[in-house]
Amino acid sequence: MVVCAEKLDHRGINEAIREAGTECTLTGCLGQRFIGAGMANCSLTVEGIPGNALGAYLNGAMISVGGNAQDAVGDTMNDGKIVIHGSVGDAAGYAMRGGSIWVAGDAGYRAGIHMKAYRDKVPLMVIGGCAGSFLGEYQAGGVIVVLGFGDGSRRIVGNFPCTGMHGGKMILRSDCRDVTFPEQVTAREADGEDIAEIRKYVSEYCRLFDGDAEEIMDSPFTVVTPDSGNPYKRLYVAN
Repeated sequence: MVVCAEKLDHRGINEAIREAGTECTLTGCLGQRFIGAGMANCSLTVEGIPGNALGAYLNGAMISVGGNAQDAVGDTMNDGKIVIHGSVGDAAGYAMRGGSIWVAGDAGYRAGIHMKAYRDKVPLMVIGGCAGSFLGEYQAGGVIVVLGFGDGSRRIVGNFPCTGMHGGKMILRSDCRDVTFPEQVTAREADGEDIAEIRKYVSEYCRLFDGDAEEIMDSPFTVVTPDSGNPYKRLYVAN
């Protein structure tokens, strides 16, 4: 079923999507917020540019966007999959606790902030381009992968990555010699086990966005993990 968003607000759009059933294409989208919020049993294709909080609290639905999306994609999502064939704004994956977000292009500031994991819920965000500053801020779980495609004018990640990171993992397709990490994390070259894991993510990225997996894998990768269970102790407790 096709739903035209041109004269609808987010409530009207989401009601129409639910009425459409398991398959829906949303046309004429121009900045409407909260599209697909909390949805579980549907596959949604978005034509146009969705506004903030696309797929917020997503609980199993599949969302595909043909171009760019604005801020807070997948805010607090619990399960499902969001595929963005362009770039995303700030705070993508804010507090996400399950499911996956796949971005063909760049991400703005604070992607993956407060990302967390619990038992079998291990959220994943894969960014094909570069990420802005504060990537993985306060990350408590899950996996963030940045592949760094672009014109070479930007670092793979901006300033202050992993600030307050105390869980999860970050994988950057770079030797990261030009990146400064905080003291409470360890950044190391990917080993054989890491490469096997990375290849799985790269294979799916290439399936979604028609990339060349071997070309992507022919590069150094850096794996970043926290090395302290309490990154704030040195700030607030006298030793």
